[in-house]
Amino acid sequence: MISLSACLHGAAKALKGVTLAAFMGLGTLSSLSGTAHADDFSKSDIESIVRDYLVQNPEVIREALEELDRREKAAAEAARLQAVTDSADILFNSTRQVVLGNPNGDVTMVEFFDYNCGYCKRAYGDMVRLMEEDSNLRVVLKEFPVLGQGSVEAAQVAVAVNEVAPDKYMDFHQALLLQRGQANQASALAAAAGVGIDENALAKAMSSDITGQTIEEVYTLANRLGLTGTPSYVVGDEVVMGAVGYDQLKEKIQAMRNCGETTC
Repeated sequence: MISLSACLHGAAKALKGVTLAAFMGLGTLSSLSGTAHADDFSKSDIESIVRDYLVQNPEVIREALEELDRREKAAAEAARLQAVTDSADILFNSTRQVVLGNPNGDVTMVEFFDYNCGYCKRAYGDMVRLMEEDSNLRVVLKEFPVLGQGSVEAAQVAVAVNEVAPDKYMDFHQALLLQRGQANQASALAAAAGVGIDENALAKAMSSDITGQTIEEVYTLANRLGLTGTPSYVVGDEVVMGAVGYDQLKEKIQAMRNCGETTC
């Protein structure tokens, strides 16, 4: 936390060359000439004036913090937008990703998920409903295991499933994501066997470099986009954090289709 002393020191530096009257929003000062400048006063004089002003007008601190928060959020959003632009090819068209819905759809929704994420489990129905209702929606799934070793193991199996039996991935994905209990290698392998995926082919894919490379690719991409959890989505050039629900996702998809951006 920044100390009051540091704040006052910063304020004193900022006041150089600026009239004290202008700083305090006053046309004149009752005890000082309206033409007095910061250079006319010592550092302790300025700190005393600033301290008194802030004590008498504490709302200024709140307003400054709110403005700082607004600027930081705006900067983060601008950085995400640039990251989406810079990473568009790997984000939307990586050869290592899962593609569901219409592979030639006019709008793409990317979802980053974790098999042990409770919000991802609840958001699964939103994705299915959107695909069922929208024949022109393309959905890209990114394995983003962030909830421990079990999640990493499950993601490794899932990547191998997509490699050897992409036509069965959706059945596998549903079985593993919606199961009760912890997702890990054992439960993922059981889900794969349950949908008829060849065990030997799966083991061979898991021993190759494809699983590690795929997950590392997603980690790198998520870091560029500033993702901190799951589920997270990308629609057009907008990064959407959290399980925002069917209605918001549908609205953004329709806006992207109608206006070329997620807000018309």
